[in-house]
Amino acid sequence: MQSASDRHEYPAHWEADVVLRDGGTARIRPITVDDAERLVSFYEQVSDESKYYRFFAPYPRLSAKDVHRFTHHDFVDRVGLAATVGGEFIATVRYDRIGADGMPASAPADEAEVAFLVQDAHQGRGVASALLEHIGAVARERGIRRFAAEVLPANTKMIKVFTDAGYTQKRSFEDGVVRLEFDLEPTDRSLAVQYAREQRAEARSVRRLLVPGSVAVIGVGRAPGGVGRSVLGNIRDAGFTGRLYAVNRAFPEDLKELDGVPAHRSMRDIEEQVDLAVVAVPAEYVPEVVTDCGEHGVQGLVVLSAGYAESGPDGRERQRELVRHARAYGMRIIGPNAFGIINTSADVRLNASLAPEMPRPGRIGLFAQSGAIGIALLSRLHRRGGGVTGVTGVSTLVSSGNRADVSGNDVLQYWYDDPDTDVVLMYLESIGNPRKFTRLARRTAAAKPLVVVQGARHGGAAPQGHAVRATRLPHATVSALLRQAGVIRVDTITELVDAGLLLARQPLPTGPRVAILGNSESLGLLTYDACLSEGLRPLPPLDLTTGASAAAFHEALSRALADETCDAVVVTAIPAIGGASTGDAELAQALRSAAERVPGKPVLVVHVELGGLAEALSAAASTAPQAVTKAPGLAGRAHPFRPLDFPADPLPEPSDTSEDASRLIPAYPAAERAIRALAEAVKYSQWRRDAADPGRVPEYENIDEKGAARLIGGLLARGQGLTLGTDETADLLGKYGIHVHRALHAPTPDDAADAAHTLGYPVALKATAPHLRHRADLGGVRLDLADEEQLRRAYTELTELFGRPEELRPVVQSMAPRGVDTVVRAVIDPAAGAVLSFGLAGAASQLLGDMAHRLIPVTDREATSIIRSIRTAPLLFGWRGSTPVDTAALEELLLRVSRLVDDHPEVVAVTLEPVVVATHGLSVLGASVRLAPPPARDDLGPRTLPAY
Repeated sequence: MQSASDRHEYPAHWEADVVLRDGGTARIRPITVDDAERLVSFYEQVSDESKYYRFFAPYPRLSAKDVHRFTHHDFVDRVGLAATVGGEFIATVRYDRIGADGMPASAPADEAEVAFLVQDAHQGRGVASALLEHIGAVARERGIRRFAAEVLPANTKMIKVFTDAGYTQKRSFEDGVVRLEFDLEPTDRSLAVQYAREQRAEARSVRRLLVPGSVAVIGVGRAPGGVGRSVLGNIRDAGFTGRLYAVNRAFPEDLKELDGVPAHRSMRDIEEQVDLAVVAVPAEYVPEVVTDCGEHGVQGLVVLSAGYAESGPDGRERQRELVRHARAYGMRIIGPNAFGIINTSADVRLNASLAPEMPRPGRIGLFAQSGAIGIALLSRLHRRGGGVTGVTGVSTLVSSGNRADVSGNDVLQYWYDDPDTDVVLMYLESIGNPRKFTRLARRTAAAKPLVVVQGARHGGAAPQGHAVRATRLPHATVSALLRQAGVIRVDTITELVDAGLLLARQPLPTGPRVAILGNSESLGLLTYDACLSEGLRPLPPLDLTTGASAAAFHEALSRALADETCDAVVVTAIPAIGGASTGDAELAQALRSAAERVPGKPVLVVHVELGGLAEALSAAASTAPQAVTKAPGLAGRAHPFRPLDFPADPLPEPSDTSEDASRLIPAYPAAERAIRALAEAVKYSQWRRDAADPGRVPEYENIDEKGAARLIGGLLARGQGLTLGTDETADLLGKYGIHVHRALHAPTPDDAADAAHTLGYPVALKATAPHLRHRADLGGVRLDLADEEQLRRAYTELTELFGRPEELRPVVQSMAPRGVDTVVRAVIDPAAGAVLSFGLAGAASQLLGDMAHRLIPVTDREATSIIRSIRTAPLLFGWRGSTPVDTAALEELLLRVSRLVDDHPEVVAVTLEPVVVATHGLSVLGASVRLAPPPARDDLGPRTLPAY
């Protein structure tokens, strides 16, 4: 690519795909000598005005010298990047390093002039903003810390690109030119701007897929059946409001229509714009389809075709090429091997999926990486009998298959501010970018509930079709981090739907107090026990007796909702026997009426064999689904998937979004399921309140950040990664105010005696061999040795029990005040980021997995919560009459460790064990630190799509 005189090889890692402001994509890459013709062609398509703004003078064409200058770069002092669509340039940016005199320079000069040129047809798409992020990252990599740009005052668009970026900048005006200077170090504001642009762009890219004005189904068979023909029928049957086309190159030339839909042999034959293409052809024909779609200006693809990464290495390479091919044309992909997408909005009514029936419109957004799970979710949400029942609708569904391009992160960006979605349910088999997912989940959960179930969590690897980075964190840790971000984590599809129904229909509880009432004492007691098991605070159940009338239920529920000592109400109901029994509709109306009078508390119903009640609870006169007329000739159309329990009644109109609709009461067939859903709602509600005031990261005067950086730099000069020795560990931790008790090696009894004399009695004698370390239960520790005689006796006992001193590695340590043994760990995971963990020390906690986790940096409120979130936390707070320990000192230690790892990403692992927390203060008796070059943080770099 570059000539031999150039100083650096082609930097392939600068290549990236980006989503632009309008939702389309572009590829950003370095400009090379091979781009001369592309550059000239690009320049010819730029208006005279844009050229004038770039060169401050009329500049109709590039000279040969210009072309050489703009295509020959050393990738250090002179760098050019281009944004391309379909392989052609749509914008360029370059920087030239300059010295203090403004002339060309080399390092150590750390300033560069930067200039952009964007093709007029692509201005307003956010191309320049994306290029600025990328050229800024390149400059920082090459040691440039500051950009300067000279802009004509009339070029307001380019001035806005610089001023809106969020960098610290300085502006001056001289000789009719605006000069802007800005530092390239990311700031809180620049990151906020970047994340906001990312959200808008990615949301719009998904919207282009879910709200198309026209759809072409490619691969529609001439005979009934087959995937393409089925999807075409599903789109048509749903009443899609846009234009629909059937495409198959095997159609006869005289075929103009198929099932009432215009038929074409090729995308080139369609004169109108096509926004979305649903691809249902064999994998070997997909590349040709992608080319036809790209040249026709299609905005996105739903690829149902299989035979990609799920089929093995050849399929994985085929999938990579599919993504690269589509992105070259600015298209995004759902799939391949996808189930499809659904949008129930009355303005769209799109069912571009294999689901034979359109779901009822509603407020729940569904994302599933598995088509089978997507079917199961739709089935359970709409089933009227058995399981969780009642009419609760879907706003949109995305079932992504191999999720080679569009992922759960993208769809979260869309749902974040989608007015039609109130609750998000996600089934994930892998999380491609946990760090980004956690960031997006936290923001989404602050606005609307996000419920997640993760499959393949015990398999140790992602499904074969998913390309994801590896994480070393166990599933329990990842789950805890998701909960910290506000995600409602459940374990099964049943729990996913149970929680979703409650959150979509009822207000959030303001606390854990639960009132229970019903016509069955036994069912009330079961509900009471379930509340206790889930950590709720139930009031004594109110038994209305089996003869209770609808009026009695209404009165009891009204009283309970008005009671200030409860935050939620669970109504239990069993069928009554006899002619005077309350009818389902009558009881449902009584409960709805009472709930509407006090709308601020959630109401749930636990019913036994009352399918009619569940249906009645979900129906209200103001929100009852109304039949809609199907397209001509579609009445009675048979669907092969009918056994999956999709509703057999006519498609409904969109449900009312009034207050009444939000008060539909969810019914559950078992107390445990209802209470588990309620408990998740209680925890989520508490998280929402806590998230409003997340706390702060405190400053400590005795932290020597610069001294720690010098020490780390000197240590890393020895090699790429190392575990620090005892003295080095103590030195580094000491710079952050963390004191580690000295432990002196004792290879002989005499050495042990000398060590004890140095430290002062009483002392402890410990075996530090790997199989005995931190295992006091195995007898490798002797405490409170008051004199040399006791020390020598203990030394003899240890060697007799466990072997020679060189095998035991004994150490002598001064005694610390008695307290509770704990462990503090921090680790930087390449996928999830820096994680702080806390638990009690000892085998029991390890066996139970009783550890709490938080993402670093940890705030003061998070430090307080982490020590209270483990199951064994009562031992810290005076359990069974014991003396409470100094949790304030423990919180400070956690915050100091968090600061150390956050300030110095080279500290990739810290373990403090044991940390003995006493009544006053604490003692760190053991510590280890590992250093390594920090892993790359893609969340701090420019916006990019996952590389393929």
